[in-house]
Amino acid sequence: MICPHCEKNLLRKERPDHTCSHCRRRYALDPKTNSLGLSDLRVRRILAKVTEAGSIAVTPDQLWYALSRNRLQQRTFAPGCAGSFLFAGLVVGAFGVFIEEVRLLLVSGALLLVSAGFTFARAAGAGRGFPAMSRAAFRTEALAPWQRVYGGLPPGVLDDGPGVPPQAGARVLPGTEPRAVLLCPDRAITAFLIAVGLPARYGIAPAGDLDAVRALPTRSPVIVLHDADAHGELLVRRVRENLGQRAVIDAGLPLRTVRSLARAVPYRDRDGRPDRETMARLTASGEFTGEELKWLGKGWRYPLAGMPPARLLAVVSRVAEQVTRNADPEQRRAASVGFMTWPGPTAPDPAGER
Repeated sequence: MICPHCEKNLLRKERPDHTCSHCRRRYALDPKTNSLGLSDLRVRRILAKVTEAGSIAVTPDQLWYALSRNRLQQRTFAPGCAGSFLFAGLVVGAFGVFIEEVRLLLVSGALLLVSAGFTFARAAGAGRGFPAMSRAAFRTEALAPWQRVYGGLPPGVLDDGPGVPPQAGARVLPGTEPRAVLLCPDRAITAFLIAVGLPARYGIAPAGDLDAVRALPTRSPVIVLHDADAHGELLVRRVRENLGQRAVIDAGLPLRTVRSLARAVPYRDRDGRPDRETMARLTASGEFTGEELKWLGKGWRYPLAGMPPARLLAVVSRVAEQVTRNADPEQRRAASVGFMTWPGPTAPDPAGER
């Protein structure tokens, strides 16, 4: 690996205890000791991309997805696994035949069976989509070492921990009614939008669940922002059922749209597979094809954290502007005579590229 301080190329023996043997300085991440193969330089390089050279801050979950993206595209069982067992089985088998040793032939057969198992598992997609490092593990296995070495999170990464108070302007001013409510179950995405000032800019009150929406003293429209997964697809329906005649706007992610994008990369959560009741409701809705239901039933998802942050902000800003414009009587009057309606914003690609 390359030392992030002196840029020397270091062999494994030249970097004991995460310390460069040339400049004697410590670094945070060694690609040989974490499941994502992370190094300090790789984290900085990916951060520069997702923050657009530091112009926008991101949350740890957004950084986690950006760093996991390439691994998520790979199959769990690499060709080398099957190939190694196949080679070993053939060598042991040939040697067993040569010396006429039955036990070696049995070992050879076992190795060949293991090789075949890896091959079939790979062909069936077993293990695909499960992150090598979970969201929670990323904070302890990658960010915690970084904080110990450098004294804080990587530049451009927001601290969205539960003990961190919301930034100034996160909520609408006291005594004013919110012009809309943004319901987003993903706390990291809400923290991101608050940090960039979107709720304050549009007079929107953020909420994490239905109870929080009901607790707000307003009947203004509710914008729902969710992952493209089984639970997200049902969220908008559940909100509409519970809020009666109140306006509810589905801001996405739209499942069918993101699945059609070649560069959108889904993943699976080992603990997030939908239960039978959830799948029954999705099936009964009649909105999904059999193939889509099968995909959702396996726990696949496109997360909000996977959207390029700048594009996520652009999409949510566009929806917020349209919703709050319609909710504001003054702006409705202006729009009726042509003001503030031209030119219309161009809708960005909701998934984008890394």
